[in-house]
Amino acid sequence: MNVCVFGAGNMGARIAEVFMTHDHDVTLIDVQDKFLQGGVSRITGDFDFLIKKGKMEESRKDELLSKLKTTTDRKAASNADFVMEVILERMDLKKDLLRELDYICPPHTIFASNTSAMSITEMAAAVPHRASRFVGCHFFNPPQIMKLVEVIHAMQTSEETFSTAFELMKSLGKTPVAVNEGPGFVVNRMLIPMMNEAMGIVADGIASPEDVDRAMQLGAGMKSGPLHTADLVGHDVNLAIMETICHETGDQKYRPHPLLRKMVRAGLLGVKSGRGFFTYDGPFGKEIPGGELKNPLNLNDK
Repeated sequence: MNVCVFGAGNMGARIAEVFMTHDHDVTLIDVQDKFLQGGVSRITGDFDFLIKKGKMEESRKDELLSKLKTTTDRKAASNADFVMEVILERMDLKKDLLRELDYICPPHTIFASNTSAMSITEMAAAVPHRASRFVGCHFFNPPQIMKLVEVIHAMQTSEETFSTAFELMKSLGKTPVAVNEGPGFVVNRMLIPMMNEAMGIVADGIASPEDVDRAMQLGAGMKSGPLHTADLVGHDVNLAIMETICHETGDQKYRPHPLLRKMVRAGLLGVKSGRGFFTYDGPFGKEIPGGELKNPLNLNDK
């Protein structure tokens, strides 16, 4: 299958990686070469890690990378069977891309969006001639590891398209769940209020980020606490998701906590920037264990 992935950031590059490792030919497209270079670096870095761990041969890495093409030319999608949209969480940018691709891609191409919370139905309406071939495929971070994919049914999505996308996700080694569109879908609809409340507990001085996460891990059986999970997702993304769900539902429990807005303004985006509720050993690196560095906010310091 010829797959085009639009957006070479952390999610886009790793989604491209998932398709590559299951022997699909992938074209990774972004607006600037520097973004594409960053995406390729992420993919090759993952492969090098697997080689170091003895889980991949160098020859397999070369074979997989031969399946990857990169370009800034959107017309490269002219032979795509499946398009994954993984660009910024802005509806206007997504619609502009989809309308352009509507003229570029052949009639059989399935369009899929990786949006975390935006309306799949609204996106499908931007390409009315192929709205029935539009579907949501929401991967989770990091997509090369996480098994879950929410496959989202827009009002216009045909059963054939939905079934094709659902089975494709299975073929990628993922565990898809069927979702009828609703603000935040399933996971974020439940997870976002938890992360927001955890931020409020920290801001109110009730507990430190470490103790909030430790409490939820040991008391609620979470593998990763809500604040570390928020750091992993990225606080710019968390803010966009909260604003979308709050706007769509009118429910104030989704209103972003002021602390989150301040952190985004300060560039404390989490793992991707090296600092969030915790400090990491570099962008996309591991949390630094122990000591004051674990809590860069120092909100509870006396």
